[in-house]
Amino acid sequence: MTGATLTWQRLRDLKRSEFEDAGDGWHEVSGRADADRVRTERAMTAKLRETQESDSARAAIGRLERLSRNFEYVHAEAGLIRTALNGLVAELAGPQKQLAQALEDAESLKFTVHADGSVSYPAAEGETLLGKQDHPGGSVQGNARLPLEAPGLSERPGLPGGRFNPNPNAAKAETIADLIARALRSATEIDDRYAKVLNKLKAAKGLDVTKATLADVFQDTASVRSTASKYLAQGIPWDESPAERKEWWEGLTKERQQEYLEVAPQLVGGLDGIPATVRDEANRNYLPVLIDELAGKEGEDARMKLDALRGIEAKLGEPSKVPMFLLGIGDEGNGRAIVAYGNPDTSRNVSAYVPGLGTKLDKGFVDDTLQRGLDTAVGARGYDSSSSAIVWLGYDAPNIATVTSTGSAEAGAPAYNQFMDGLDVTNQNKDPHVTAIGHSYGSLTVGTAARQDGGIPAADDIVLLGSPGVGVDKAEDLGVGKEHVFVGAADNDPVTHLPSKQQSGVGVLAMAGGPFVAYAAGDIADQGDDDVYFGKDPASEAFGARRFEVDDGPRPVLDAGGFDAHSQYFTPEKDKVSAENIALIVAGHPDRIKTEGWR
Repeated sequence: MTGATLTWQRLRDLKRSEFEDAGDGWHEVSGRADADRVRTERAMTAKLRETQESDSARAAIGRLERLSRNFEYVHAEAGLIRTALNGLVAELAGPQKQLAQALEDAESLKFTVHADGSVSYPAAEGETLLGKQDHPGGSVQGNARLPLEAPGLSERPGLPGGRFNPNPNAAKAETIADLIARALRSATEIDDRYAKVLNKLKAAKGLDVTKATLADVFQDTASVRSTASKYLAQGIPWDESPAERKEWWEGLTKERQQEYLEVAPQLVGGLDGIPATVRDEANRNYLPVLIDELAGKEGEDARMKLDALRGIEAKLGEPSKVPMFLLGIGDEGNGRAIVAYGNPDTSRNVSAYVPGLGTKLDKGFVDDTLQRGLDTAVGARGYDSSSSAIVWLGYDAPNIATVTSTGSAEAGAPAYNQFMDGLDVTNQNKDPHVTAIGHSYGSLTVGTAARQDGGIPAADDIVLLGSPGVGVDKAEDLGVGKEHVFVGAADNDPVTHLPSKQQSGVGVLAMAGGPFVAYAAGDIADQGDDDVYFGKDPASEAFGARRFEVDDGPRPVLDAGGFDAHSQYFTPEKDKVSAENIALIVAGHPDRIKTEGWR
């Protein structure tokens, strides 16, 4: 195979196990190279740096670094060869099976398959207008241009194109010949495709592996990923539950898992039910691929997302007060990013925060939204070190033009629930404490998720911050018990004063009219009836949640505060009491929060 002319005889006799064995051999080479790289860096290079400062030591370190780059190159390229061989074997299985069926049909009918793929059939008696007559045998050549899924022998009683041969064997022979031709065509296409990529995976004699050479690995990986895409996507349980996905992942060989992580990380990095450390590794591997793709695109949207991705990449490379885990990344819609501070699989306390209006994959998300997750994690770990806080941008949050609709929340709620189900499946604690947090429009998304069948999976507590309503009139309707629903609503937060949609259209005007209009309209139109734009005010007595103390924040107009009071709930420097209350709830100590009266 791979380069020589492919005949049906070679396809028939192909021993796929030989390619599998070769793939296993390259896997061993890749693994040994990686182990040698680690030993070189940890046992030799690192110790020299720590103990020696001479010129000869620096020269030795340089040579060791070169050796390490060589090992890294061998590890990567050998792994790509392994994946290409595995993909070749997997894809050839189909046409080889199709050929075997055709040959079996020919043998059972006593037909002869010739070297060129044509099929001879014997004479037979057939019906004519004059009655039954003997009709001579013949030979037919297959049509390789037929669709690969063309009907089989039992489904084609006559010849195509309106032609008729009274010998009943003729149609059967043509069907078999077509199957052989199509199998050979398919196998040839597969063989040519993989031959092309395998021929690229060659190192020049005496190659000096430089950083530039390692950059070429990036392109080699892209070629293998594209060529073997069908093989790599095979068997992934896209439509199954997180529990079934976890079982699938754990059932894979280490070799297959490594293929996903190194060659096709985008296929598993966002798969709910996969362990956090695996998702993190996959998404860190995918991040430079996504950056490279966006760098080649025009337009403001691509530039915005590209800047954000580079910002996330920089954060991942910097020291952090709490370890970062990249649980999801993508450029679909307004962009996707799921970031955990602290490992959510090992933490006893896990929170997942859904941001609201205007949130997208941009500089503001990197600088501000992620900081809220970090502040929550730092605060919670002050009360229980086994705490993780997640920022979940797994949906398209609305902009000002669409914020009056529930559409974004309805689309985001199932995705959020599936993510939360995945957290429950992968968490290693017997009974983890899980908190769902919604801020601004994100509180409506959380509320909508809570109203789905079964509620938010594993959620013990729900925190609503700066909420314009959550789609229900009572806290008990959120599925966790009203004593487990917590609300933070600053008196100077315009969003928490938005009038309802029913109040003469004032609500719609307020949503788009800025902080003064929103704040004033709410007080004028909603005097005492406790309604806000998306239902009952979560901070009201009628709603029945536990309202915790927050700073009132600056007044929208008199203090020129705008929406500042809406944006500081998570920030200890601006609203220490709110940040501490959130941290206490996330850490599982709601009995210690500072409460305040309902509106």
